This record gives sequence, C-alpha cells and structure tokens, in this order.
Amino acid sequence: MPLSATLLINEKSDELIKNGKMVCKLGLGQSPFPVPTSVVEELKVNAHQKSYLPVKGLPQLRAAVADYHRRIHRIFSTEEDVLIGPGSKELMFLLQYVYYGDLVIPTPSWVSYAPQAQIIGRQVRWLCTTKENRWLLSPEELDAHCAKDPHKPRIVILNYPSNPVGATYNIEELKQLAEVARLYKIILLSDEIYGELHHKGKHISIARLYPEGTIISSGLSKWCGAGGWRLGTFTFPSSLRWLLDAMAAMASETFTSTSAPIQYAAIRAFEGGTDIENYLWRSRWILDKLGNKIAAQLNEADIFTPPPEGAFYLWPDFSNYTDKFQSRGIRNSSALCTKLLEESGVAILPGFSFGMQPHELVARLAYVDIDGTKAINEAKLIKSADEIDDEFLEHYCGNVLKATNLIIDWIKS
Repeated sequence: MPLSATLLINEKSDELIKNGKMVCKLGLGQSPFPVPTSVVEELKVNAHQKSYLPVKGLPQLRAAVADYHRRIHRIFSTEEDVLIGPGSKELMFLLQYVYYGDLVIPTPSWVSYAPQAQIIGRQVRWLCTTKENRWLLSPEELDAHCAKDPHKPRIVILNYPSNPVGATYNIEELKQLAEVARLYKIILLSDEIYGELHHKGKHISIARLYPEGTIISSGLSKWCGAGGWRLGTFTFPSSLRWLLDAMAAMASETFTSTSAPIQYAAIRAFEGGTDIENYLWRSRWILDKLGNKIAAQLNEADIFTPPPEGAFYLWPDFSNYTDKFQSRGIRNSSALCTKLLEESGVAILPGFSFGMQPHELVARLAYVDIDGTKAINEAKLIKSADEIDDEFLEHYCGNVLKATNLIIDWIKS
C-alpha cells in the first residue's frame, strides 16, 4: 500500500521545489490560515501539561465539544457522548475496527476512508454519484443499495462540505437521507470537519434529523487551521454509548490519550467567542470569493467545475478534452495529473485517488497555496465579503490564480 495520496503529492511537491522547480501546491488539503491567536496563547499557557489524560479525553474539553454542538447545531449531547483522539482519522480507523460491518462510501470520497477499511479487512461498497447531482449521494442510490440486504450492518460515511468537491447538502436532501438511514438502521458517520467552512455559515448537521444513529466527526485541522496539532472529536448519540466505550478500550491499548497541551488549548477553540467568529467569517469570505473565481475561469475554459459551497476544494472535470489528451497518450486521471505537474508545475490530485474509475478525467484542486496569514489579517479591516475583490485576491492569493492560468494554458497548448 502506498502513502496516502494527499501526503504523497505534498512530499513530491516539496522535493521538486527543493530541486529548484517551480511548483504550485494545490494537492494537500491543508488550511492556509493560522491558528487563531487566542488558541495559540492557550497552548503556550498549557505547554507545561505533561500528565496522561483520560483515554476518552480531558473532561473539560469533552464538555466544551458537547456544548459547541448544542450551541451551534442544536444537538443535545453531554461530555459522556464525546470521544477525543489524535486526529479524526485515527478515530475513524478505530470505529471501523470495533464495528463489524460494511463500509459504504459515495464516490468521489476522501482518500483515506477506503484504505482504512482495507487495512482492517472490511468490505468497501462504493455508491456512484453524478455531476448532475453535484457529486452528492442521493437517497435513491442509498436506498437501492441497502434494499439488497436490509438487515446487514453497515457504516455509511457522509462528508460535507465535501472533500474533494466542495459541495454540500441542503436541509431537504439531508431529510431524505435521514429517512433512508432510519429505515435501515444505518450507523451514519457524518464527517463534518469542514462544517464551519460552509461559505455562508449555514452548515446543518444531519444529526439533528437522525440523532439516534449519527456520529459526528470533527476536529481542529480545517476550520481552526491546526492540522498538525492532531486533535479529532467524535460525538455519539447516547444509544451508541457502547460503541464509544469499545473505541475507548481500543484507544487505551494504542494511542493511550491525546496530547495534553493540545487538549487544553482546544477548549478555547470550541468555546468560541467574538474573535473565533470573526476569524471564521473572514476565512469563509476569502475561500468563497477565491473558489468561485477559479471555478468561473475553469468553466470558461470548458473545464466543467461545480462552484464551491464550502471547504477549499474544486473538482474540475476535463472530459471535454478527452480526444486531445488521448492524442498525447493521456488516458486516465493519474496520467493527466502527472503530466500537468511535470509540464506546468501545478500539483493537483487525480480522481482515481478519490474512488473514481481511472478513465474518468476528474481531479481535486485544493486552492490553499495562498498567504493565509496576511490575507486574514487584511480581512480584519473589512466589513463584508463584498470587499474581497479581484485586487485583494491577486495580492494575497496570487499563487492559486497563477496556477489556474497555468492549467488553462497547458490545456490549450
């Protein structure tokens, strides 16, 4: 098994840069923004914390996460429903390990869901989506799959705003998916790590609609800019307390507990406040304006790209250039991305890494190669998203705009 595709493209890009090649890094999905100052200060204050913490997590942090979900999502949980881990990726692995059942994943989907299941030896069932449906899972597709074996235990992963597409579900779509999940008693893992990066600040957790069977996955990596801090959270319904306890038992024999200073600092992040809200809104404004500008440019170049609704990803479809690519020996998304990197210096990831068929000429573009610190500091001086204009984007997000032009020039050349 190779390295995770997102980590591999980052290491390859860094190696090319080290060797003197210009590379626009649009492969790894890492937040471009700094960790909020108040959260960093809390980490400094707690750097001395050195004791092992409870396996399930620091009680104050678990309470802060539960309160966050009550405050933001109207989901009524307690600290006893929360499990803390060293990144949500680790918690997802433990969930699959302790729960015997198929893993059901819509395509396209994040690169690590399926490999984790394969490591453990679980069956992976892929559900197809279409660009006509914004690459989102339809209730009809989920129902058709579950109806074949209605009593089979299964975990269905729902990730939104979506990595890799940047699309999200509206309330009616979530209601219909919740009805299907309830009918088949599905355990729904709702990966909402990008929830706070809904560009309009209107993320809705499906746990409001299917509370008895939904586990909410979140953490600090995307909305708080703290990917390297490695802190993830799972929030369970009380009916699945047995599953939380089983995961905690596994955790006690593997990672023991999550870093103490990080947990203490994370309390500040989940408590929120005016500074966190301002940070989030300015992050959303920048990502919304930048993502939609790039999508418009790609669509003008006949590269079908759904406009993003959240996160910091685009999902360009290059199939209109199939004949042109084949004349150059490019017959799959992996070859497409390899040639693009070699000949233009732009690093994006092939759709194949996200569960698509090799011949489908789609790719993920992470528009994160920006000066996030300067951009968000400048955004503090403005009062609305309307003030994020082309001049702002050129000044603070120039690498991504340059990369977009390089992609278009390469396609046309």
